[in-house]
Amino acid sequence: MKTYKVKVYPENIEVIAKEGENLLELIRKSNIPINSVCGGEGVCGKCKVIVKSGKIDTESTTHLGRSEIQKGYVLACLVNISSDLEIEIPLESRLEEGQILLGNEKLYSKVSDFVRTESLEKKSIFKLFPLTIKLFLNLPYPSIKDNKSDLERIYREIRRYYDFPIMQTGLSVIKQIGNLLREADWKVTVTLGMRNKTTEVIQLEKGDTSCNNFGVCVDIGTTTVVAELVNLNNGEILGVKGSYNKQISYGSDVISRIVYATEKKGLDDLRNAIAENINALINSLAIESNIKLNDITSIVCAGNTTMTHLLLGIDPGYIRKEPYIPTVSFVPVIRAAEVGIKINPRGLLATLPSVASYVGGDIVGGVLASGIAESEDLSILIDMGTNGEIVLGNKDWLCSSACSAGPAFEGSGIKCGMRARNGAIEATSIDKNFEVKYSVIGNTKPHGICGSGLIDLLGELLKSKVIDRRGRINDNLSTDRIRDNRGCKEFVVVWGKDTDTGDDIVITEDDITNLIRAKAAIFAGTLIMLKKLDIPIDEVKHYYIAGAFGSHLDIEKAIFFGLLPDLPRNRFKFIGNSSLTGARQYLLSEEARDKCESIAKKMTSFELSVEPGYMEEYISALFLPHTDLELFPSVK
Repeated sequence: MKTYKVKVYPENIEVIAKEGENLLELIRKSNIPINSVCGGEGVCGKCKVIVKSGKIDTESTTHLGRSEIQKGYVLACLVNISSDLEIEIPLESRLEEGQILLGNEKLYSKVSDFVRTESLEKKSIFKLFPLTIKLFLNLPYPSIKDNKSDLERIYREIRRYYDFPIMQTGLSVIKQIGNLLREADWKVTVTLGMRNKTTEVIQLEKGDTSCNNFGVCVDIGTTTVVAELVNLNNGEILGVKGSYNKQISYGSDVISRIVYATEKKGLDDLRNAIAENINALINSLAIESNIKLNDITSIVCAGNTTMTHLLLGIDPGYIRKEPYIPTVSFVPVIRAAEVGIKINPRGLLATLPSVASYVGGDIVGGVLASGIAESEDLSILIDMGTNGEIVLGNKDWLCSSACSAGPAFEGSGIKCGMRARNGAIEATSIDKNFEVKYSVIGNTKPHGICGSGLIDLLGELLKSKVIDRRGRINDNLSTDRIRDNRGCKEFVVVWGKDTDTGDDIVITEDDITNLIRAKAAIFAGTLIMLKKLDIPIDEVKHYYIAGAFGSHLDIEKAIFFGLLPDLPRNRFKFIGNSSLTGARQYLLSEEARDKCESIAKKMTSFELSVEPGYMEEYISALFLPHTDLELFPSVK
């Protein structure tokens, strides 16, 4: 079989391809991060590349404009390689480290500030007792009278500090004990891991290394991955980093990834992708803080149920099939090395427990962080991302559900949509002459519109009567910003002369429809949950909004758009990345770990897709702000 050379810019690397090999698959195999919302089906138009030289065999697509085709743009998923190629992956198709906005969550730096969130009337402090502990031992010398075995001597000394009823040690550690104790003159540091109500001696080191004990907490989102490096001795956060989830190349949502995971080698591809994500973040954090990977002794991950299964290499196939049953909800603490996470070789990995197929550890961590489970007041927590998870309740009961909002709020599936990074329009206003003012993340020339910017824009379009309550564009207005593009109406937000690409930034009627569907799914999910429990919406005293997307949301415009209920504005509270906060608390405190498991056991869940009345509520929400304006008195 013939082979060809493919040069990829700006990486400036050369890879060998077989004749007829798909270009997107080649880019994936070469570990080059590229956007592909639909997983390579040719329907999202996000895997654009520029062919600089060479001949290609490609299919036609409606996702490329005439000017893009003239510049050599193609969709990588539609290209089969039939010659040597030189290609460039443009900015809009790239998934690069360091582009992720981490939200406005506060990074606590002291144990005394190790609280849930400022939104609670009472701040609750968990006692510091991390998943792994380092303890310096100055052991008494053995003698004829004190002739306990070396291991029992270690256990006895540990119990002078902690009353651990059950202790164990692996064979590989036991083999080292005899020589190591004597070479260290019986002065050693023991690393202890809390494994499923058993305390394990993970490693033994010569001398006092107890000050070098670190952990990592990770929020594994469908779209992004964020990690914190934490000093386990005092709870200090040493650094935080984020990146795009590399699994995006195999599909933007959990369903497409579940489908891919059931294909040959698909599960391995997805597990390896997230392991590479996490390892890259850990390595970068360790280098910046000048610490050794061997001194990172534990990691805690929070993610939805599918993300947890994929991290652990567990087949998620039955999650998407009725009756929607995951393989596991409570995962025992394991070795991080078992799933390819590169910290201390015997370091521990814990995942936050899940509730149901579509209510995972990320939302359990959010409940832990928000304090809903200890509040007298009725509260709602909603995590707005690719999947919209909703929790309703208080200290007595918790009910949850999830709705598929899709990737629209992440900027995907939108013609000029992008994720929240430099160059993204995050806020807009439209005057009476239909001129658009906007603000851009990073104060640069605009490149596209992120999720919060899209909601902002739709609110302005509705106010300005550019669109009606169904989301249809009014082409009777006297402005050249409204035009027809190959049968689809669109509104020009920014003219090409003012953008960083030279192309107009627009929003189309199809984009507006996608956004309305996404908001309808979330609002209908909230409303049907309240109706199912016979609770009037105005009885909800606190409405917590989690996630980086929520941190940039304008409450007034989100209500005007019909995404959020029309409640007094002081009831809404942004709490940032609550999944990451919950994972950090789980890492640092035994009390938090027990509380987290109690929350997961107590929380009930119901499946919206089979819930009577959900489709009626969803259809009613497909208007701006809603079919029933009585639900939105301030908008009416």
